Amino acid sequence: MTNPGRGAAAGGQREHGGAETRGRRRIPLLLAVACLAYAVDLFSKLAVVAKLEHHDPVNVMGTWLQLRVVRNSGAAFGMGAASTVVFTVIAAAVALAIVRLARRLYSVPWAIALGLLLGGALGNLTDRLFRAPGQLRGAVVDFISVRGFSVMNLADWAIVCGGVLIVFFAFRGWELGEPREEAADQGPSAPARA
Repeated sequence: MTNPGRGAAAGGQREHGGAETRGRRRIPLLLAVACLAYAVDLFSKLAVVAKLEHHDPVNVMGTWLQLRVVRNSGAAFGMGAASTVVFTVIAAAVALAIVRLARRLYSVPWAIALGLLLGGALGNLTDRLFRAPGQLRGAVVDFISVRGFSVMNLADWAIVCGGVLIVFFAFRGWELGEPREEAADQGPSAPARA
């Protein structure tokens, strides 16, 4: 004779197990987005250093948007040039924090946002570690110049986009885990949502 409660519990475990399986698949998505953001940033920097450094700026939209290489030892907008090591440590800490969060990652939107943030942080961290003068003080290659705003790179844009998405998700109350995970934890007695 089958115990209905036991069968329902097993079904809940299977459902929860399915949610966990879906959740584990979000880590590859996060890594794929991070690798794509990192690769695009890395190859764009290699190209502009080889082709544009020590040359006149290239006008993309008149003087409003130009491509010109600037070595930035500080943070965004050239701030904190004397604190390069601090920015290196912060970028490494952000990357480690995202890796830790990935264990609880069930959400596709969060995987994309955190992937952008991770890829951008690693892109600029690579410059800090390997570009002159080295020793955690490397100057980041910036090349997208917006008149009256800043000179940035694609890693910066990935960080900004990821950060904006994270703020949006936080305001919407979206969790790292999908609602299916919470419903599975409550079992079959949980009321159905419309």
